[in-house]
Amino acid sequence: MLEKINQVPIKFVFGKGSLKNIGGLTKAYGKRALIVTGRSSTKKTGVLDAVIGYLQDEEIDVTVFNEVESNPLTTTVKRAVALLKEQECDIVIGLGGGSPMDAAKCIAFSAVNEGDISDYIFGKEGKGALPIIAVTTTAGTGSEGDSLAVLTNPETKDKKSLKSPYIYPKVSIVDPALMMTLPASMIAATGFDALSHSVEAFLANHSRPDIEEMALEAIGLLFTFLPKVYKNPTDIESWEKVAYANTIGGIAIDQAGVVLPHGMEHPVSGLLNVTHGEGLAALFTEILEFSYKYCQEKFLRMAKVIGIKEDGITKDQVARQCVKTFEKLLKALDLQVTLGQLGVKEDHIDWLVENAMRTMTYAISNHPAPCKEEDLRALYTACL
Repeated sequence: MLEKINQVPIKFVFGKGSLKNIGGLTKAYGKRALIVTGRSSTKKTGVLDAVIGYLQDEEIDVTVFNEVESNPLTTTVKRAVALLKEQECDIVIGLGGGSPMDAAKCIAFSAVNEGDISDYIFGKEGKGALPIIAVTTTAGTGSEGDSLAVLTNPETKDKKSLKSPYIYPKVSIVDPALMMTLPASMIAATGFDALSHSVEAFLANHSRPDIEEMALEAIGLLFTFLPKVYKNPTDIESWEKVAYANTIGGIAIDQAGVVLPHGMEHPVSGLLNVTHGEGLAALFTEILEFSYKYCQEKFLRMAKVIGIKEDGITKDQVARQCVKTFEKLLKALDLQVTLGQLGVKEDHIDWLVENAMRTMTYAISNHPAPCKEEDLRALYTACL
């Protein structure tokens, strides 16, 4: 499947059991690997031990950094870079969901580029990165398919992406079997993040016809198969479809960019450390309702792939039905959550608006509906 995608310079290794190839794939790029992962999940499932074994079989030295948070911090990356240099690692492996993969990208980048990574996140040019291998154990962020890496600065609470051509993984392993042990709440939250990527790339002002078609394919697959894996995490055939949709969604946002849902959510999880997918779920349908009149034809195209029948109703009704269909999906995934339930209070809104306008300008300007400060304030308030 993925060999047909040529928008990004990544070698994709896709399919059940593909993790076993990691030793040979890594050996082509380095001899001393830093594995970047979360604090416990990959250890508990045995995936970390399996990766270490495959690497050692190829005589690759291994150092493990397992301190990545759910919303990785710039300070965490700095600690990992110190370990990498101490151990003289020459390749970085991101193992886990989007957080370890994003952290791995930033570690590989910071190993080559001196100074504060926040400066590069806000536009300073880099000069390279160590080779990166991405192994995704969730179907959520699409980080294995893009040149993006999101970090939070704990001092400013700014949550923003590093975007650099140097942080494309050399190889991305997408093994759906690794996703079968995920808890239901993580399947829902990460899966909805993947869906949001595809919807946002489809709606983006900077999208293109080829990216729109890719995003529509992912939207259709996720609407069909995400509820199936949520109900039955052992359904490997459905996981293959969800994993594929997640990866092409990552490729789509790499090319088209994100829009208002991510533009508004990053300040929320930067400030309050909420689960990213839950933050998106709290904002998503209000943003669709705000937006559909500005891009009605795209909503009509999206309606076809999510199963809406257009017979006997107006275009406006079809577009509004799109919003209702997303609401039904959130209900099926037990993701009907408000910003208030995630800890957002009314007195946070001014900070959220200011932070979104300052750090997420590209996402706001990429959105099909013009959005000013008063619009952001009204949307945040409506989602409380």
